[in-house]
Amino acid sequence: MSSLPEPAHWSSLLQRLERVLDRVEAALPHASAAPDWEASTAYRYRRRGNAGVLEPVRHVATIRLADLKEVELQKARLVANTRQFVARRPANNVLLTGARGTGKSSLIKACLNEFAPQGLRLIEVDKADLVDLTDIVDRIAERPERFVIFCDDLSFDEGEPGYKALKSVLDGSVAQASENLLIYATSNRRHLLPEYMRENLTYTHTDDGEVHPGEVIEEKISLSERFGLWLSFYPFTQAEYLAIVAQWLHHFGETDAARLEAARPEALVWALERGSRSGRVAYQFARDWCGRA
Repeated sequence: MSSLPEPAHWSSLLQRLERVLDRVEAALPHASAAPDWEASTAYRYRRRGNAGVLEPVRHVATIRLADLKEVELQKARLVANTRQFVARRPANNVLLTGARGTGKSSLIKACLNEFAPQGLRLIEVDKADLVDLTDIVDRIAERPERFVIFCDDLSFDEGEPGYKALKSVLDGSVAQASENLLIYATSNRRHLLPEYMRENLTYTHTDDGEVHPGEVIEEKISLSERFGLWLSFYPFTQAEYLAIVAQWLHHFGETDAARLEAARPEALVWALERGSRSGRVAYQFARDWCGRA
């Protein structure tokens, strides 16, 4: 028959139990404190241990709608959708796809600066944290502000958990997303998942010549289709690229006509060296040119 510990050992045993309980409590998820909603117009969602935290962005990008050139159609449609949203009228989730450096992310940031006085707020969520999307939705559901969940450069590999979480929030969960939230995502892929040649074999053909995609293709298309508004961005022509260069040179204070003309061939060389005539490349050239001047 085993004997009970001596009374002198009880203190040591209790201390060991307390240390075990402390470790168990540390491993459990904790409810995070609400952020300071007056600290910023933009927030980042970050994992801190076992809790997710909304961190205010102290220095929000200052880009304005007027700074963005040669994307007038895309700008008009996104501004109209965002205006409807902040006015509490029906609006759509938006997927912005296309060539890199053409202003997809900048356009979303410019919309934030345009409509922040009307209560628009932005929450940036990394792809890896999309599994917590429903928790973010619940956290802001009772807030009076209007929130855009911003997912930048979004694409998924096969089987990533964030893919299903995003599908569920967009359209597919039994719980409807709150009316004060939209999702704006940018991607270089229109269907957000890698596509392979072998998947073309899953297409079926009917006797009258119709083509129907197979289940693999349907699955890859289904996420994109949950975005109500698609905005496509295309590579800039040389003339469009030079117009964007001129815009950014003006932005950085270059107004001399002769110097603006002299910058054109250097801007073309700059783009040639980088293999791209994108808005990002134009912005980088203008910073370099005006900085040297």
